[in-house]
Amino acid sequence: MKPFFKILSLLISISVFAQTNTYSISFENAVHHEAKVTISFPEVGNDTLEIRMSRTSPGRYALHEFAKNIYNFKAKDAKGNRLEVLRTDPYSWQIVGQESDVLISYTLFANRGDGTYSQIDETHAHLNIPATFMYAPKYTSRAITVDFQIREDLNWKIATQLPLLSGSTYSVPNLYYFMDSPSEISNHHLREFQVESNGKNQTIQLALHHNGSEEETDQYFEKIKKVVLAEKDVYGELPTFDYGSYTFLACYIPNASGDGMEHRNSTILTSTRSLANGGMERNIGTVSHEFFHAWNVERIRPKSLEPFDFEKANMSGALWFAEGFTSYYTNLILCRAGLITPEKYVEGLAGTFNYVWNSPARQFFNPIEMSYQAPFVDASTSVDPVNRENTFISYYSYGSMLGLGLDLSLRENGLNLDDYMKLVWQRYGKNEGPYSIENLQDILKEYAGDDFGNNFFNTYIYKSGMPDYEKLLASVGVVLKQNSDSPYLGFTLKSNENSILKNNTKIGSSAYLAGLTKGDEIITINGTAFPNQIDFKDFIKRFKIGDRVSVQFKRFGEEKSTDLTVGADSTYSIYLQGKEGEEVSSEVLSNRKEWLKIK
Repeated sequence: MKPFFKILSLLISISVFAQTNTYSISFENAVHHEAKVTISFPEVGNDTLEIRMSRTSPGRYALHEFAKNIYNFKAKDAKGNRLEVLRTDPYSWQIVGQESDVLISYTLFANRGDGTYSQIDETHAHLNIPATFMYAPKYTSRAITVDFQIREDLNWKIATQLPLLSGSTYSVPNLYYFMDSPSEISNHHLREFQVESNGKNQTIQLALHHNGSEEETDQYFEKIKKVVLAEKDVYGELPTFDYGSYTFLACYIPNASGDGMEHRNSTILTSTRSLANGGMERNIGTVSHEFFHAWNVERIRPKSLEPFDFEKANMSGALWFAEGFTSYYTNLILCRAGLITPEKYVEGLAGTFNYVWNSPARQFFNPIEMSYQAPFVDASTSVDPVNRENTFISYYSYGSMLGLGLDLSLRENGLNLDDYMKLVWQRYGKNEGPYSIENLQDILKEYAGDDFGNNFFNTYIYKSGMPDYEKLLASVGVVLKQNSDSPYLGFTLKSNENSILKNNTKIGSSAYLAGLTKGDEIITINGTAFPNQIDFKDFIKRFKIGDRVSVQFKRFGEEKSTDLTVGADSTYSIYLQGKEGEEVSSEVLSNRKEWLKIK
């Protein structure tokens, strides 16, 4: 989230502001996931003072009802007298009867360590600010100080993008920057290095809370360094971080929940995987994705997310670019940094490719409209069933494949996506002027020509067209091959488990056309019972494409039957040309080398 103030104002001393809201948080009852919060609002007059808990969090698009974990709320005036508190909705507290100052206090329960919520226990205080602190909408422009009363008996230290005032007290120029500043308070390991950009050094820090060794921290930080430098190469420079530093706030502990969340000068990284148990390789992808956001979405910012609203869901049609193009670069950067092999990178494209291009959802929504779905899917929860299998493609995945298609299409014309991203950065990110989708189209037209830019947006963004990936991938020596000789029934079952269809059947699939649906329990296929120690993949090999098979199933306790026509497997495999003995020209190898930055 981009705060709504000029960068220079960040450097103004907090003493310049006439009024400062003062926050304090302590953790005496951390073992039971509680914190005590106090907030002082000075000079508020005698009008009703509204205090709210946020319903959203920077980087998220859905609603999150943080107020549900607040209790023991009290309000007093400057003399210690209790003030009347009125409730008109679940998210706010109306305070009346004060003459000037208001002091509130409450207890917070917090036990989810991820990029949206807070978690408090005796291992750490993992604080996402909207999930932790209340605010007064009337005073969002006021300066704030916050005192983190750390547990010295637990050897806690503070890691945050907030500027230190003194001791354990931090300052912030306004509410928006405060809300965008997660803090990790724990006995963490700290590493840092300097990166030169535009003649100035900036500090990149890792605050790693884990149960591993100092040596593992060192090894992991070397990987982070490579990611940082590879992403700097894409844009040609680092962003100018507000206080000269950027911090990775990483919690790789058993009680965390896997997540990643970008912020202006820091990012949250959480995982249950320790570095010793697969995290050294598997967690680094989140590092790559979130740091790329330091440019794309934090500073290259959609107009539709400005200003960010803490009271209602935030919707944008540009997430295919903000999140999706970032996803395209996530593993590409790991390949360029030498952290995964070209083979692993290329073969890893298949899963996302199949998910996107074999989905029936493209008949319902284009990438912009998929982006509009974010408030319903971005860590959102619902109890009523939905038909996402048929109607939704993640804007992360959809945009990632569009990024691939655009990059390879540009390269056919002697251009590349890196230079397009640089141009977007120079026009909209560096000066932090928010963009529209039309602005992205105009820059592509400027960079690659009117015909190219209009064709890409009119075919693949405003509509749901599919680029010619077979041709595009072949230009960099990558084979796209459909497994069309393999039979497919329109569903899969796991052996040794009950044979209940777990998902809605895909529109147009054999199972869908045969009238099978989620919840149906398959009893027999051509008289063969399920489950019966049968490997389903081996079982379906006995059929040929076009065969008619009889399926017995149970629905709502009643046995039924249907006939199903065996279809063809629509999935693709993707691999480097030459793996199966194909000849690769020197020109194609050169294109591949330039694309992947193979040294």
